Amino acid sequence: MKRSSLLAVAGLSVMLQACGSQPEAAQYGPNPDLPERQRGLLPTMKIADPVGWGNERPVVPQGFTVRAIATDLKVPRQTLVLPNGDVLVAEGKGGGDAPALRPKDIIAGYIQAKGTTPVKGGDRLTLLRDADGDGVYEGRAVFAEHLNAPYGLALANGSIYVANQDSLVRFAYRDGQIRASGPAVKVTDLPGQINHHWTKSLAASPDGRTLYVGIGSNSNITERGMAAEVDRAMVWQVDAATGAHKPFATGLRNPTAPAVQPGLGQLWAVVNERDELGPNLVSDYLTSVREGAFYGWPYSYWGNNVDPRVKPQKPELVASAIRPDYALGAHVAALGVSFSGPVMGSRFAEGVFVGEHGSWNRSAPSGYKVVFVPFRGGRPAGAPIDFATGFMGADGKTRGRPVGVTLDPRGALIIADDLSNTVWRVTPTR
Repeated sequence: MKRSSLLAVAGLSVMLQACGSQPEAAQYGPNPDLPERQRGLLPTMKIADPVGWGNERPVVPQGFTVRAIATDLKVPRQTLVLPNGDVLVAEGKGGGDAPALRPKDIIAGYIQAKGTTPVKGGDRLTLLRDADGDGVYEGRAVFAEHLNAPYGLALANGSIYVANQDSLVRFAYRDGQIRASGPAVKVTDLPGQINHHWTKSLAASPDGRTLYVGIGSNSNITERGMAAEVDRAMVWQVDAATGAHKPFATGLRNPTAPAVQPGLGQLWAVVNERDELGPNLVSDYLTSVREGAFYGWPYSYWGNNVDPRVKPQKPELVASAIRPDYALGAHVAALGVSFSGPVMGSRFAEGVFVGEHGSWNRSAPSGYKVVFVPFRGGRPAGAPIDFATGFMGADGKTRGRPVGVTLDPRGALIIADDLSNTVWRVTPTR
């Protein structure tokens, strides 16, 4: 399709945005409203309009301060705080050579690209160091390079594990090391064909023996057929020593940030749900991930609510589908999860921080912030609390898009911002 035609149809899409401007449904918590499905000629779209931060910075609650600890990175996505306080940053931008199946896919892809950074992904891990503990990370080094769209990070067994878009690898690590001492060692291949959802997220069990890899689907709703979805839309369980793997939980359209709950060992994740069913459907969610459980995709959503676009259906699977624990809101694009702790103060001591990259499939944008979901008794309890906002300003311009969030046990939250290519550090005021 020619550029002029793309722009013409994109203009039509903008005019059609009002069709999706219905009032917000109750979108949060264990029992979100599920409005009627809406489908049209084109998906409703409102894309990020990037500008620089200038003299501005994210807005954080009273009693906290925020500062940029690294800028001019090459698409920072997830971070890992090492035992000595160093921060490891995975920089990459992946994706395969998936052919567009419908004209609207070409249009949507063209428009969505305008809301992302033009910077080429670094395909590397960058290490940041604050040697004197004053909050200024004066040290910066490339820990490893020549990776393939690295995303998920974990430390276990004296190794740093990295989930590339096509493989799980490891590097030997000793405390204080600033550069990998050798090339990456492959643990296992990961599904890399097409890579509609290229990000491979990662967590390690408390004993380090098991790795959990989140692998997203190759489509919105099986447009490429089920053969393209083999071993996808699930969390893999991987033996860290041998690379042997098996499905741990399935039916998760795009599980982007597995995290193990401290003290309990329960695996949780945030999941990006399907698009093109309306501005308030389907909610992205935070959920405990149970071994052997099926969470619905592609046949149903939020339990056993059937998606009629999928043919043929599998009613026996729909009947077994698990309802997620906590709705985060439709299309917020949750990409980061970190359990909190007392170092973040009493209000934010028990719960999880969630990085919300921001919507495209709504006329009224959602996400573009970091929220805190309070827990009580090990479970979500209460409405989400805005923790870091201002990534999309009142002027409608987008200054940043949060991805990974990581608790620094010394008393901070690390936020990777892949639009401004910045890593932020939010600390309680002492």
